[in-house]
Amino acid sequence: MEVVAAAQATDGGWTWAQTAALIVPCIALAGAVLTYVLNQRAARRERRAKTFAEALTAVEEYLEMPYRVRRRPESSAAVRQQLTDEVSGLLARMAFHQAWLQIEASSVAGPYATLVATARAEAGAQMSLAWQQPPITTDSGMNLGSAHPRDRSNRARAACIEVMRRKL
Repeated sequence: MEVVAAAQATDGGWTWAQTAALIVPCIALAGAVLTYVLNQRAARRERRAKTFAEALTAVEEYLEMPYRVRRRPESSAAVRQQLTDEVSGLLARMAFHQAWLQIEASSVAGPYATLVATARAEAGAQMSLAWQQPPITTDSGMNLGSAHPRDRSNRARAACIEVMRRKL
């Protein structure tokens, strides 16, 4: 009689073993999907952070150009060409990052555009003055003594970074 009851339980009913055999793969699949989603999110955040850092680096390099112009080694056509090529390259990089941010993170594009415009206004005027000064010819002259003011650029940079942080 016990054999008949056991046979009936397995023939017509659903057992815990069958339930476990169904649930375990589902849990494993859900875990794999969750891991994939979290990894993709982390990778996307890392890519975005790197994009933001590269965009900020281009502006920072542009803001340093007045110092590069002032410290140029000599006043030759080749040196002038090299420095103006660097400025042109930085302007192109900033334009690239501005366009990229409009596509990738539109909420950051506005503050970045403000940062670029502010940096161009400040550093552009400073570069014009630096070109009018003679090249530095002594080691002691390399220490310019005072920094070019960039208060507006620093404020625009801080505002841009704040928006970038929120976007991450």
